[in-house]
Amino acid sequence: MTAGVSPAAKATVTAGVSPAAKATVTAGVTAPAGAKHHWGPVRSAAGHSGHAAADVWITDFGAETFAVSGTLRDRDPHRDHCAYIRARFHYVGGGTGWAQPRSTCRPSGAFRMSSDGEITRVDVRVCVLDRGRRTTSSCHVDVIRAEDIANWPR
Repeated sequence: MTAGVSPAAKATVTAGVSPAAKATVTAGVTAPAGAKHHWGPVRSAAGHSGHAAADVWITDFGAETFAVSGTLRDRDPHRDHCAYIRARFHYVGGGTGWAQPRSTCRPSGAFRMSSDGEITRVDVRVCVLDRGRRTTSSCHVDVIRAEDIANWPR
């Protein structure tokens, strides 16, 4: 919807539009409820014929509870391979915590993971899950910090 449009033109189009509505314009896709920033695609590492991918949206880092949400896609042709996502939250007061993992063996499925408090960073891990062996492989981690999303939306 806004692909190929200059930042100035995007600003003109979204002038007078609520912040929530502006978030849904990002990259031409609709944001999950409560999400504000479109981080974009996170894809598992290469290594075999298929992969897992996630379209990731995040809330503000200043929020008391931070959320990572979006759509998880299974792009692996093997019958027992599925898409897997997990988030590790780094808390303001110190320490880390893992969200419960989410997976799908269908072409796509929604996910949402949230922290137990304010965070400084989140590590989003996307892998291929082998259901038969109950193991993950071809993992890729995107590290997202507040300074990474400063001045968004772009």
